[in-house]
Amino acid sequence: MTPTAVIFTVLGYIAILFLVAWYSGQKAGNAAFFTGNRQTPWYMAALAMIGAAISGVTFISVPGSVGTDAFSYMQMVAGFTIGQFIVAFVLIPTLYRLKVVSLYEYLDSRFGIASHRSGAAFFFLSKILGAALRVYVVCTVMQLLVFSHYGLPFWLNASLSMLLVWLYTRQGGVKSLIWTDTLKTLCLVGSLVLTLFFISRSLDLGWADLHREVTQSPLSKMLFFEDPSSDRYFWKMFFAGIVMLVAMTGLDQDMMQRNMSCPTPRDAQKNIVITALAQIVVIYLFLVLGILLYLYMERTGMTPPEKGDQIFSMVAVDGGLPVIVGVLFVVGLISSTYSAAGSALTALTTSFTIDILDGTKRYDDKRLTTVRQRVHILMAVGMLLLILAFESLANDSVINLVYQMASYTYGPILGMFLFGMFTRLKIRDRYVPWVAVAAPLLSIALQWAAREYWNYQIGFELLIYNAAFTFVGMLLLVRHHEK
Repeated sequence: MTPTAVIFTVLGYIAILFLVAWYSGQKAGNAAFFTGNRQTPWYMAALAMIGAAISGVTFISVPGSVGTDAFSYMQMVAGFTIGQFIVAFVLIPTLYRLKVVSLYEYLDSRFGIASHRSGAAFFFLSKILGAALRVYVVCTVMQLLVFSHYGLPFWLNASLSMLLVWLYTRQGGVKSLIWTDTLKTLCLVGSLVLTLFFISRSLDLGWADLHREVTQSPLSKMLFFEDPSSDRYFWKMFFAGIVMLVAMTGLDQDMMQRNMSCPTPRDAQKNIVITALAQIVVIYLFLVLGILLYLYMERTGMTPPEKGDQIFSMVAVDGGLPVIVGVLFVVGLISSTYSAAGSALTALTTSFTIDILDGTKRYDDKRLTTVRQRVHILMAVGMLLLILAFESLANDSVINLVYQMASYTYGPILGMFLFGMFTRLKIRDRYVPWVAVAAPLLSIALQWAAREYWNYQIGFELLIYNAAFTFVGMLLLVRHHEK
């Protein structure tokens, strides 16, 4: 696939994306930007959420992870499914009853302004790091396929990417994201299914042959019960999946903006349940694709890349497959990453404007619009700077980096929400920021001690310990004799 073909593919998708964003964002005010006016039909929200749950990181890293981790990721997906039900039937009724715009307003009403801003600050940190990492993924691929071919620097690549994301989200916010995420879902799932079809055909595999190759491959091992100290051990990944989903979806302003754009909690619950079931199928297909990619490289004599994250792009674009496979890869990657970055940028703008600046209380609607637009620009610039930083720092499977960061940054948020929802205790709110900072530091110390003294590898379940440290810390802040 030539760089010119990549450019035309990207420009074609971006043209459609901007058309959808422009149409859906017409006459969108602050309410539409922040909540979509709470008028999104549940089936539209479900289509949007299926795509929202799949970022460019998933598109690149999940197939590549098969080479080292087999199908162990499905153990986390099982946990994700349970977590989705917790979000649907525990969190959604509470958030709709309180009529919050930002999730972290709950912490204000339950504990006070210090807790509110602590939760928002950790969300802000986690989301801007995670979003920048996701855009970094697509920038590295575009650098390989296009920019390096013309001798153009990475900073120009990243700047153009963030400019496009800012442009298509600057007006419509959540209202536009529902439609652009629906487009993303259709493009991503279509690209995945068609890529599976074309690679299977290139390998002369019918459906029966494909089933045999997948089931007999050692890379398809899904359940790991043998070694409790391994970070792939079933129960560690399963429970980490539950907690990770609740934290990264249920307590994430980005993801929950879509769910809470539905008119009623019942509609939001329908959307979440359908998303949970669809996610199982989509992730499994990505893992099947991983086996086919490694099988294709073996049969064609291609040299495996140093990083698993590079295998999909290498086979799709330079593997001798029909050009349509490369086009599908680029469409899937661009659609997943731009949409994820756009939703993150919207959520960061919402959280900073409402939680940090207290915008809905301090400004009238006209002034709020001006403030929101300026914050939107600042968030885009901040993400760009982080992408440039990742250019020199990222050295692991990106899917692992995303979850590692989430284990540190979402832990305090999860601990605060658990304490608020499962106790009626009142606390000394002004000390909560100290607890929120101490919990990740204690988690880092625990992770180091477990590895050094007990030869025990704490993996994604670190988020559970982090939340537990926060919960215990808040118990120490309880006002005695008060409930």
